[in-house]
Amino acid sequence: MSKVKTYFKSTYDELVHKVTWPTWSELQTSAIVVMVASVIIALLVYAMDVSFRNILEFLYGLFY
Repeated sequence: MSKVKTYFKSTYDELVHKVTWPTWSELQTSAIVVMVASVIIALLVYAMDVSFRNILEFLYGLFY
């Protein structure tokens, strides 16, 4: 039981005294970067999906 207590005490100490938490503006900037990157990746995946669908429909149309 002593090891568990020591673990939680050291974990708390590290979170309170050693971790550098981002400021509110840094957090907002990071969130915006993640949202923009997510939208860009989603658009790329959508474009690839539409392209492959059109290519496969064309190829299937040649044989049927």
